[in-house]
Amino acid sequence: MELENLQEGRNIIEDIKEYSIAQELDIKKGDILLSINGSDVKDIIDYKYLITDELIDLKIQKPNGDIWEYEIEKEFDEDLGIVFTNPLIDKAKNCRNKCIFCFIDQLPPGMRETLYFKDDDSRLSFLQGNFITLTNMTDDEINRIINYRISPINVSVHTTNPELRIKMLNNKNAGKIYNILKKFHEANLEINCQIVLVPGINDKEELDRTLKDLVQLYPSVKSVAVVPVGITKYRDGLAKVNPYDSVLSANLLDYINNIQGEFLSKIGTRFVFPSDEFYALSKRELPAYEEYEGFPQLENGVGLMKSFEFEVNKELLKVDKKINHNKSYIIATGTLAYNYMINISEKICTRFNNLKLEVIPIINEYFGEKITVSGLITGFDLISQLKGKNIDGIIIPRSMLKNDEEIFLDNFTVEDVSKELGAKVIVSKVSGSDFVNIFREEVN
Repeated sequence: MELENLQEGRNIIEDIKEYSIAQELDIKKGDILLSINGSDVKDIIDYKYLITDELIDLKIQKPNGDIWEYEIEKEFDEDLGIVFTNPLIDKAKNCRNKCIFCFIDQLPPGMRETLYFKDDDSRLSFLQGNFITLTNMTDDEINRIINYRISPINVSVHTTNPELRIKMLNNKNAGKIYNILKKFHEANLEINCQIVLVPGINDKEELDRTLKDLVQLYPSVKSVAVVPVGITKYRDGLAKVNPYDSVLSANLLDYINNIQGEFLSKIGTRFVFPSDEFYALSKRELPAYEEYEGFPQLENGVGLMKSFEFEVNKELLKVDKKINHNKSYIIATGTLAYNYMINISEKICTRFNNLKLEVIPIINEYFGEKITVSGLITGFDLISQLKGKNIDGIIIPRSMLKNDEEIFLDNFTVEDVSKELGAKVIVSKVSGSDFVNIFREEVN
């Protein structure tokens, strides 16, 4: 086992957290974890499960080949403070579905290789919040989730109609979804569900069926997000699907508003939440802050606009007097959020004297004009559409960039864009307080 781990390098320790048990024991970067309590550590789920014990026998291999053993007494569930080179301690499992709406199948050529990898890994759902279909898992892997109590888990359901789900995902195992969810329910695991809605496929009566099936699994199924299908211009050879427009979005919101009322009276929660895109497409007013019930699916674009607006309003109350700003900026946004960001910019300008904000909706030439969200804007489109602007800075949301780097989807860096436009590019977290603080920090 030691040689196998050394060759694969899957359990290599990349870092040790400060003031942790591992630091106290003088475990080092470059060491290799061999076993915990005599058990192999196959992946991060094994690791998380095995370290919950109060007494641990840890076997570590040093870079020179020496094997060290540690006997550790700790609090139940106390972390050791070890960070691995590969966060999964294993290869990520790729998706074997061929979904009719898959976004990765619609990517243009020439992008970063990692962007073309389709994961469908329950461990990434647990660790990073990724949504998975559960179609690419064996019965043993399903039971492992239950036995290890991996929760919360985020599941892309799309429909509970077995035949329709097999057709939508092009996977013969896709029809088992509801039985798997019932197993999780019986084990009291927490589940958040997602439905990617495709007009004429899984909407209307099919959506009604799916939601009424899922609500039977409440409170294990904690919430359901409904998001519209995304369509790029790169769909040659793919199934024909239609996007949501203003009329379809308005009809969908009417339906969800009604069924939310039913659920609220029966189980005390609205349970299902439509993404912000439906409100922007239909030009409907966003629900009240309280109606999002704590924003359980914020990362799925559900309530992001309302949460951001609430934070901006709260932060602006702290600006107790008008500050003389004397600068001008462009706020670059997707076409979907244009009117919304106009409203936000007007609020900010009331609190800062001589501040000029111009909101510019960036048309997505790279993926196609039907892609309207800010998070899919590329460096190329920013450069081509903002060239020649005489401003002090360009503000973009962090969602346009890779998670851990200042790089756009088309491999342009923030520095590249700044040089091409001759202006400072300011990256804002998708946070109202962070956004307002930009103008405080940029004051002369």
